[in-house]
Amino acid sequence: MIDLRAVRENPDRLRTSQRVRGEDETVVDRLLDLDSRRRAALTRFEELRADQKSAGKAISSASPEERESLLAEAKELAARVKRAEAEADELGTEVDRLLHEIPNVVDEDTPEGGVDDFRVLEHVGTPADFDFTPRDHLELGELLGAIDTDRGAKVSGARFYFLTGVGALLELGLLNMAMQQAVANGFTPMVPPVLVRPETMEGTGFLGAHADEVYRLEADDLYLVGTSEVPLAGFHADEILAADALPNRYVGWSSCFRREAGSYGKDTRGIIRVHQFNKVEMFVYTHPDNAREEHERLLGWEREMLDKLELPYRVVDIAGGDLGTSAARKFDCEAWLPTQGRYRELTSTSNCTDFQARRLNTRFRDDAGKPRHAATLNGTLATTRWIVAILENHQRADGSVAVPEALRPFVGRDVLEPVKS
Repeated sequence: MIDLRAVRENPDRLRTSQRVRGEDETVVDRLLDLDSRRRAALTRFEELRADQKSAGKAISSASPEERESLLAEAKELAARVKRAEAEADELGTEVDRLLHEIPNVVDEDTPEGGVDDFRVLEHVGTPADFDFTPRDHLELGELLGAIDTDRGAKVSGARFYFLTGVGALLELGLLNMAMQQAVANGFTPMVPPVLVRPETMEGTGFLGAHADEVYRLEADDLYLVGTSEVPLAGFHADEILAADALPNRYVGWSSCFRREAGSYGKDTRGIIRVHQFNKVEMFVYTHPDNAREEHERLLGWEREMLDKLELPYRVVDIAGGDLGTSAARKFDCEAWLPTQGRYRELTSTSNCTDFQARRLNTRFRDDAGKPRHAATLNGTLATTRWIVAILENHQRADGSVAVPEALRPFVGRDVLEPVKS
């Protein structure tokens, strides 16, 4: 959640953030009013408690004639103390509720606007100029015996699929390549749980406005994760990290689950928007002063993967209205899809500043020995969706697909050939 002290000191910073996100700016005044009333109620409670202690001392030293009236006053004073404490607690609950509803304060360089107002930072590579009509990833996947959406739907319903034969090898090779790159850059590899408790899901900011995207197992009160960011964010909850060990860099490989609520009719063909997929995700805990630089490093590692796969892509700076609850700033890398004639997201990297760490109580000790909340960041290094871009950009006229050179050792072949029917 956001830092209440920072809001008191500079409320206009939050007002600007809310405007950039397209959110309600008046929430700032509501928060400050509640906070002021809570602090006043606490002061009244503390003053009454002090009076109560003084009254107790007076009773113990009073004469029998005075004691009866003093006891009556003490009884009334105790009731006032109880009412003041209840008022302070109620207002504190309201402050906490509102703090949990307010999204992270956006970075000052985040573009203002909605989903279409991103800022293009760079184009990398040139889309292929095919001398034949390119096939889309699903047609290629079926020719190669790599993707089976019909049987996926038969077994599990819409937006499910099987990766078969070279499709399975391609995904495993891609994810292994991503893991090896991350480990070579100092990340600790992790295979995290994909079911988490409500406090972990809430702590990362994936409930609230986005709760309809999350699968919940009501009988067990557990949630299926949509990214290993969630369990990795909870890994150090309620801990104080060693400052000299920061940054703590982890890379998680997990299956991910998304309900895709509100996406009816969108990307129904193939495996672009599905309910289950695999993902390699980078996650970092670092000093808040170093978060911006770490964000650029995560973006650099994502770009390194895309460059190895010889994919044309662009880097975009996501606008405030399209940011998730926890993100202060987000960069996406979008690969060119020839059959759609446009760029589609393959990676995201978000700087969540200390927002998640406040909710999950993850801290470190600064140079003065004082506990401070860490900053958290995340970034995609490979997902099932990357198969779409690999197939479409490296296809040949006969339906075969050239495996990018850097990926060949992980897949075990240079070319994916159509299977004989």
